[in-house]
Amino acid sequence: MALRPALLIGLTLAWCATASAQAPADPSPAAGTIEPLALLSAPSGATRTPQREPAAALLATLPRVLTLDLTRDANDVWDRIRRGFAMPDLHSERVAEYEQFYLERPGFLKQVFARGGRYLYHIINELEARGMPAELALLPMVESSYNPLAYSRAHASGLWQFIPSTGRHYNLTQDKWVDERRDILASTEAALEYLQKIYDMHGDWQLALASYNWGEGAVGRAVQRNDEAGLPTEYVHLRMPNETRNYIPKLQAIKNIVMQPERFGFELPYVPNRPHFVAVESPVGVDLATAARLAELPIEEFIALNPAFNRPVVTREGQSLVVPAALADSFRARLETLAESGPQWRTYRLKRGETLATVAARHRLTLTQLREINGLTARSKTPAGYTLVVPDGIDPRGALRAASVIPLQLRSAR
Repeated sequence: MALRPALLIGLTLAWCATASAQAPADPSPAAGTIEPLALLSAPSGATRTPQREPAAALLATLPRVLTLDLTRDANDVWDRIRRGFAMPDLHSERVAEYEQFYLERPGFLKQVFARGGRYLYHIINELEARGMPAELALLPMVESSYNPLAYSRAHASGLWQFIPSTGRHYNLTQDKWVDERRDILASTEAALEYLQKIYDMHGDWQLALASYNWGEGAVGRAVQRNDEAGLPTEYVHLRMPNETRNYIPKLQAIKNIVMQPERFGFELPYVPNRPHFVAVESPVGVDLATAARLAELPIEEFIALNPAFNRPVVTREGQSLVVPAALADSFRARLETLAESGPQWRTYRLKRGETLATVAARHRLTLTQLREINGLTARSKTPAGYTLVVPDGIDPRGALRAASVIPLQLRSAR
């Protein structure tokens, strides 16, 4: 069973006296990168720059703050998350280094926390419903920087960075139309189910988190090796890859900053403690640009709430679109009005001997536009029977714009 979040009366942070170990590398991602895991990695050869102060020296000058007052309601989502912290704290030099790493990048930190504000209310609600520690609401920052379009070299995708096989194991659909590893609702449910399973397996949240990063089998074997050698089997005593060794210190550093932002001289962006979004059932044949216009949202914001689509069109009955809670009623009414005029997009199966160029011309598209809408490259195979999405009397420019927001490597034909 999951641990029930303990009500914290206060949190004492232990700081290291020195910072002689290596510092995390300075992030310098290429423009347009969607691999946030690389952003937070610390190459083994990284060295501390001469002007950088040790973490302890930097943090010692910051003022102490009051502990939590649990006699009042939570002010915002961050306050609510603090009240649910229940994992044992990790105190180490690596934690102090990652605290300094984040604090030296306040713009990045604020951007990521603001991005997470879209999803945090839903995640903490789900955690509380399962009696799981609130620290897990911060895990997507380590995994993806709260970017639902994040994609790693290992083909992990979404907020929670599921690899394809684990995603399939937890019933996350991955086909040419959608990838539910990027779906906010489905992936969160799957991630918490998986985390619960590996916690039940180990009975220890630090081992569970190491398993989430490294694999439960690898952690199980590391525990067994130590046990057979008469060594302690806790997380800090296991032999593991550097990525996993840094994984929990990153989360602990974020937890410390969220717990006492004033102590670190940092201001968390305000995230109200109320539902940010709701799901509204959509008619088939609506493109995402049209839906965004009906919701009165920029297409980038709409796709941030609906990141699972591999094609910029709703193609299945019963599919839902996520919109801010305050806009749900008007959006639902506009979708119903739109549905009365019939679908604007439809699916089309290639016939034997038919070419993409022929289909494109028939639907008043260029070959490039047809490929872009359908996530195809010049090398994609499209045999007879291959299903395409094509416009049915609508200007395709909106769908093309929506398609361009989703990186091609995420939606390439499957």
